[in-house]
Amino acid sequence: MSVSWQVLIRQFSGYLKLERSLSPNSIDAYARDAVKLLEFAEISNPGLTAAELKPEHIEHFLSTLSELGLSPYSQARILSGVRAFCRFLMEEELIDKDPSELIESPRLGRKLPDVLSVQEIEQILCAIDMSTPEGMRNRAMLETLYSSGLRVSELVEMRRQQLFFDVGFLRVRGKGNKERLVPVGRPALKYLRIYMDEVRSSLTIQPGYEAYVFLNRRGRKLSRVMVFTIIRGLTEKAGIRKRVSPHTFRHSFATHLIEGGADLRAVQEMLGHESITTTEIYTHLDRDYLQQVVREFHPRS
Repeated sequence: MSVSWQVLIRQFSGYLKLERSLSPNSIDAYARDAVKLLEFAEISNPGLTAAELKPEHIEHFLSTLSELGLSPYSQARILSGVRAFCRFLMEEELIDKDPSELIESPRLGRKLPDVLSVQEIEQILCAIDMSTPEGMRNRAMLETLYSSGLRVSELVEMRRQQLFFDVGFLRVRGKGNKERLVPVGRPALKYLRIYMDEVRSSLTIQPGYEAYVFLNRRGRKLSRVMVFTIIRGLTEKAGIRKRVSPHTFRHSFATHLIEGGADLRAVQEMLGHESITTTEIYTHLDRDYLQQVVREFHPRS
């Protein structure tokens, strides 16, 4: 007796949570992708069970998404969820062969992330008003982002017990609840100490927020939106016209390391990338920079 699609999708969500340790947002996204495949199957192949899923069904599904006007990026993201669903079916021994295995992802034009130069980083840091408690906190926060390449979620969720001042490291809990150790540069350690000793210690911290490092003036942890707002305001104050976000500091951290000759595997480890192919985008950034140098300064370019 075949298991219904609806039951399988519920089981798939449980599998993503318990066995893949994905975040709630990722679980919801993958489950929605599986639902899209279900809805398509019900229309195009009434009665088709998950066990009968073939490569041609997935290819037809993708071509329909394209006809509906979905961008290649959206198609690729949905295909990622479908592939996760097919792996789940394999592990549950409902299918013998992964029907998504040989499906090619839509061709994507590689969009290189915005990156700040070292000078632009300095301009933003110098735009901070260090005469205020919030300014001292913001300096510590941005120095940490740039020094360690954290995601904004990792920054706002950082606890005091993750800071190891004596050895200059952070213990970061990243995607999939995976932990990694990330070095912290001397400037970031300096401003973190100032913030912790002179600002945070004088706050009235609300119950439940005692462990968090970065707090607002009301003694609660900063939100992701607040970090975006702070950075946007400082960028404008510094006269920089690029679209800058917390992730821009992460991209800049990685790019500056690669440009300086850092090993790609080391950068992958510090960023917490599961696959090195994700980290390799920064080698493309480096090559673009080198090509720009040749175009500007070589006499025969």
